[in-house]
Amino acid sequence: MSPSDAPNTPGLLPDTGTGHPEVRPGTALVRLETTHDRRGVLDGAWWPRSRDIRAELPALVSALTEHIGPVTRVGLDAGAWEQLPTRMVIDDRVVHLDSFPVGDDTVLVTRGDQDHFSLLVIPPDAAPDAAHAAMAAAVRADDARPAEQILIDTGATPPPPEPAPGSGSGTAEEAARTGRNPEPEA
Repeated sequence: MSPSDAPNTPGLLPDTGTGHPEVRPGTALVRLETTHDRRGVLDGAWWPRSRDIRAELPALVSALTEHIGPVTRVGLDAGAWEQLPTRMVIDDRVVHLDSFPVGDDTVLVTRGDQDHFSLLVIPPDAAPDAAHAAMAAAVRADDARPAEQILIDTGATPPPPEPAPGSGSGTAEEAARTGRNPEPEA
């Protein structure tokens, strides 16, 4: 049975698997489980075309609403988006936008009072192959990597730069990273 032949159970999105034939910016490829047995770190992935939330969010919310019902809130990192409003009217419904320091690689979606979903956000400028790999990883229930690591591992975003040798502050964090003990303060 192909994904398009799969029954569409109300309240659940159809299983898209990892074989989505055409992945491009703006595609909402999501796996959302409305049960309490949600095993994955992420519930899906989204690849917006830009960082203009007013242009990008309506398509995502419309796609989600079609399968799971009305989305009431969306949590985003304000630093990752251009001019983040506090609310938007999408499909004649008010959707509240909350600014959280979740990182620019995650969006939190709320349906009702207690259904919260975490979606991986693929950078708009990601190469299609890297974006496809990141989206496939995000929908795997057995993948426990955080969003940032999925993006780095798949090449959808470059890894953070390594600090220059000798530029460390001698903190316990640096000691854990380098395996050396911090220098004692005089």
